[in-house]
Amino acid sequence: MAAALERSFIEICGFERETQRRCREVTVNLGLNALPGGKFPDSAGAFHYEESGKLLSVTSNRFIHWSTCGDSVQFVELSLDTNLLNNAVKLRFSHCAVLPGGVSVQETLSNVVVLVCTNQSVHRLVLPHPTRMYRSELMTEQHMQSIFTDVGKLSLQDGPHSAAIPNAGNYTSSPNSATCWISHKGEAHYALATPTGGITVVTLPPHDTQGTNSSSAHAPLQSSLTEFEFSQEEYRQLQVEFWAKFYACCLQYQEALALPLGLSVSPHTGLACLLKKGFVSFLLPCFAVDHLYLSFDKYLVSEDETPITEDPDVARDVFQIAQCLRLVSDAVSGEMSFEMEKALDQLESPERAAELVLDNMLSTDSENVIEDIQNKLQDVRNPVSAMNVLLREMDLETDAEPPEPPLSSAQPLLTRLGLSQLYGSSTAVAMVCQTVVTVAMTRTQFCRDLLILQKLYLRFGDNVFLGGGAQLLQLQQDLIPRCSHLLSSYYLLKKITQTLASSVPVDIIDANLQHLSVLELSDSPALSPNRTALNPQTVVELFYQTAARRNIVSQIYSQRNSEAELLQWGHMTSSLVHLLAQMLWPSNPGFQFPECLMSNCQYTQLQEYVRLVGPWCQVNIGSCRFMLGQCYLNNGEGQKALQCFQEAANEVEKEEFLMKLTGTEDEEAASTPRLQYYNKVLRLLEDVGLPELVIQLSTLAVTEAAGEPGSQAALWTRIFKHHLDLGHNSEAYEALTQNQDSSMQMDCLRQLVVVLCERSQLQDLVQFSYVNLHDEVVNIIESRARSLDLLAHNYYELLYAFHIQRHNYRKAGTVMFELAMRLGREVRTRAGLQKQVNCYLSALNCLRLIRPEYAWIVQPTAGATYERPGASPKRDSDGEFTSEPVRGQVDILELPDLEKEYILSRSRLTLAQHHPPSAAIAGSASAVEMVSLLVQTGLFDGAVSLCQTFKLPLTPVFEGLAFKCVKLQFGGEDVQNEAWAWLAVNQLSTVVNTKESSAADEAWRLLASYLERFSGDGRHHRHVIAKLLSHAVPLPAWITAAYKAVDAAALLRLYLNFDLLDAAAELVMEYVDAVLGKGHQYFGIEKPLSATGPLVWLPYTAIDQLLRALSETQTNTCIYNKLRDKLDEYQRSVDQATKRRLTTRSAFPNLSRS
Repeated sequence: MAAALERSFIEICGFERETQRRCREVTVNLGLNALPGGKFPDSAGAFHYEESGKLLSVTSNRFIHWSTCGDSVQFVELSLDTNLLNNAVKLRFSHCAVLPGGVSVQETLSNVVVLVCTNQSVHRLVLPHPTRMYRSELMTEQHMQSIFTDVGKLSLQDGPHSAAIPNAGNYTSSPNSATCWISHKGEAHYALATPTGGITVVTLPPHDTQGTNSSSAHAPLQSSLTEFEFSQEEYRQLQVEFWAKFYACCLQYQEALALPLGLSVSPHTGLACLLKKGFVSFLLPCFAVDHLYLSFDKYLVSEDETPITEDPDVARDVFQIAQCLRLVSDAVSGEMSFEMEKALDQLESPERAAELVLDNMLSTDSENVIEDIQNKLQDVRNPVSAMNVLLREMDLETDAEPPEPPLSSAQPLLTRLGLSQLYGSSTAVAMVCQTVVTVAMTRTQFCRDLLILQKLYLRFGDNVFLGGGAQLLQLQQDLIPRCSHLLSSYYLLKKITQTLASSVPVDIIDANLQHLSVLELSDSPALSPNRTALNPQTVVELFYQTAARRNIVSQIYSQRNSEAELLQWGHMTSSLVHLLAQMLWPSNPGFQFPECLMSNCQYTQLQEYVRLVGPWCQVNIGSCRFMLGQCYLNNGEGQKALQCFQEAANEVEKEEFLMKLTGTEDEEAASTPRLQYYNKVLRLLEDVGLPELVIQLSTLAVTEAAGEPGSQAALWTRIFKHHLDLGHNSEAYEALTQNQDSSMQMDCLRQLVVVLCERSQLQDLVQFSYVNLHDEVVNIIESRARSLDLLAHNYYELLYAFHIQRHNYRKAGTVMFELAMRLGREVRTRAGLQKQVNCYLSALNCLRLIRPEYAWIVQPTAGATYERPGASPKRDSDGEFTSEPVRGQVDILELPDLEKEYILSRSRLTLAQHHPPSAAIAGSASAVEMVSLLVQTGLFDGAVSLCQTFKLPLTPVFEGLAFKCVKLQFGGEDVQNEAWAWLAVNQLSTVVNTKESSAADEAWRLLASYLERFSGDGRHHRHVIAKLLSHAVPLPAWITAAYKAVDAAALLRLYLNFDLLDAAAELVMEYVDAVLGKGHQYFGIEKPLSATGPLVWLPYTAIDQLLRALSETQTNTCIYNKLRDKLDEYQRSVDQATKRRLTTRSAFPNLSRS
């Protein structure tokens, strides 16, 4: 630890760094009249709690200070550990003046008692003691209420609080000084001294029970303006003039507030404060090397004042060197000091800048300062040793990174809580960090002057160097570079300790931490909840609050000799300042400060920090490049960031921060620290959304992962993913083919298929060669096709195109056939039916492109099912156990089979087009079912075509058409009008739509045309007549005439079946006449009955049934008789013809044989 002197102090003022204090004002008016004179000098004092030196006390590092001015006294309670709320109050005593020494603060077990004595009155405020204000001993809040919080609620004019001094109106006996105290009985005693030498004691019995001064430059400026117009230059001059006046007012105001009024030293901790009119400043022990440089010669008279070396000869030389440095400091002009600082800021050589300053000193030395310096240097016996001591004393470099805080769960809870708050208040933060600023500024100037002095030594040469050339060489090759390095380091500390932190919204910080979470820096500095306690706040104060304080306090705690040492002012503040400066020192391995800036979005400040350390600091080079990359990343300069990340990779195994960055990597594939580092950076780039940079860095990492298949596969997968996301389909496919891990390759292939299909980039997907991956692609597409909604995805079309591209027509046809089958089952819409027709047509076209012997496909039979991805082998879709595994059954389908399916699907579409509701049931309807549906809709031509294709009977067609004819025959006008639509669909030679022709007439004509077209054996007539008769519809003459010519016997049986006896009898009689030769052509009889003609016959069974039915009723007697007569006539003719045939056969036997 650097030596600190307990007899030399530096003053640290937090006036400019504290948030504007809200000082409440309370007026106490006892109705007194003002006395003549009565003006006393301002005074100040302080009170330190008895337990302010105890770590676990609520009053540790806590004190009250006050200042008086005229009729008022202002109290402020401060704590170095906790921020106190409502901690300032000003008491104003009307028409009174506070006496010198007339303020006292004392504490009891339960209260803090404030005593105030004025020239006319005495006052007592009884406030709660801090230990009584909080219920729990575990004080973990960073903000606590001050004892002055409720002072405004007290009735200070009442007797227990205030009293007028007897005879105070007598000017000659009016007191001019006082003292006050509390007795052991709780009485308040006030001893008042008068100018005449008398002392009056006033006793009160035991008690039971900000202002701001801101000037404005705008008001005088506006009042100086008249109605005349001013030029820009004149207006600017006025602005400069009045702003200068305003600035002078501010300086005067600050100077007035900075007037020292008292000095306070805590008897418990040694806390030293300089009490001023407007604020309090702290006195911290001065480090020995700073004491040497800052002290004037008249205060530094002996080498005993330099406790930085035990060698008296070296101490004497150090003393002489320090005197020379002060001479150099006085000789450096303000202009040259500015030039030196500018050179450091612009990263120019400090040595070269020092030479320029020295040249200026030599050319402007009118007071022979150089000669005085030369004379003193001649008294230095060993300047190299002395300079070594000074450089070593100022060098804050340590050998290793600060150890982890030793505070673990093994420590007592109260101890951990006490240490967690120690020196954590805004006051302590400002004090410690301002001390570092002061030290950095002092030592920057110290190193500057020492470097100039060293350059001067080189100029003097042997004239001052008693050791000769060896020491000159050591000075040039060792001491000057070290001093130059220290100068750059302290200048860096000076810059960063004065750099303000940017105000960043909490949501942006949260988003930043979210991005950084991918780096898995588990011990990264967390965001402090009281960041805005100081306003404005420097980056070092931010660092101290969020990260450094806890680490520093833990180090001090681990190195303590006793618990009391933790709260000893001199030791604690020196340790805090020194350790904080070490954590900021750029040449130390610790890297917490830049990490804190990164975590708190201070990227502008972080970039400036990296710029300042870049050329000369050889520690944490890679870590700084990484941080610079983070800055570029935050600024949107991705390519620059990537370059920095790549440069940092060279130091991964050398620097603590980068090793910590890669130490949490849990991926087994990344076996080397370098690859682990790449993985972290890749995650970061992915998280901030820079896929192009991810691809570039992954491509670089692939070349370094040679011999590590797992790492290479992961990198190729990353490259594939981001190329695919960016729409670089060809590059994504190329990355996929380079992946040697089969599992990852399959995942990538599956993703490629899905994404390109969703983007409708099917051309790209189909045209890739897929070397050695053909079957896998097909399996993926088939699996997706069979598991997803048909209308939302087009995987079947993709697979069809895939096979067509490769001239695999049979598989392409199979795909279309499968799609058509699923469409029929799953998509019950007209669009689905249209698509089904197209699919069957495509399948047909595919098979027609194949040689006939190979023009076939495989179709699952009705008992087979498609395997569903992820389906249980033991349960069905309802979750029930299956009786036995489903065995695959297949049928071979050839072109004719596909043509049938095509025709069937086309009929489904036709049905849906003419009757949309039918689409819901037509999709999976069989040919037989479709015939029925077509007939119901009136699409008889389609039904006939379907029957012919599938070799189905036409019976449903004729029966259906007959039924429609019946409906039209007896239907109303609406039925007639609706019929024209389906009549127009069916192919008639002509459709007559005139007044003379009705829809019923056209329907009958259509039926007649079908019967004529498919007359055959007359079975269609029979079905039509049966349908008509079943509905009691009289048979049209044309249909009976037509059927008689085909099968009169069948017509007779129909008549009998429907009990049409008259029609049956009439038919039999006509039939007999036809057999006998009368109208035989109407019954299809080529030759009537004759001896030489062919044999003829009558349906005797049906005739017998008719005769019997006629004989059973009286009403049919006439018809019965006529029929009997006709039959008798027939029998006679048959007998005659038979006899003639027999006679002819006997006469011409050879004729009968022929």
